[in-house]
Amino acid sequence: MVKNASAKSPSFESAVSELEAIVQEMENGQMPLDQALAAYQRGTHLLRHCQEVLTQAEQTIRTLESATPEDPQA
Repeated sequence: MVKNASAKSPSFESAVSELEAIVQEMENGQMPLDQALAAYQRGTHLLRHCQEVLTQAEQTIRTLESATPEDPQA
């Protein structure tokens, strides 16, 4: 299930899904060492990607919240 890194970054949802699959495979304990190392490497790449996407989303939300005046009647 370990996929090679592609030039195009996966969506957040597909990255999380792939990361969950990697964790499940590794927890199974039946993976040969070289495959486990490749899966770990891919997992760390996906984790960094997800963290970057979340950080960008948080920054966008902060920007939107600071640019939008609060409605006192809401």
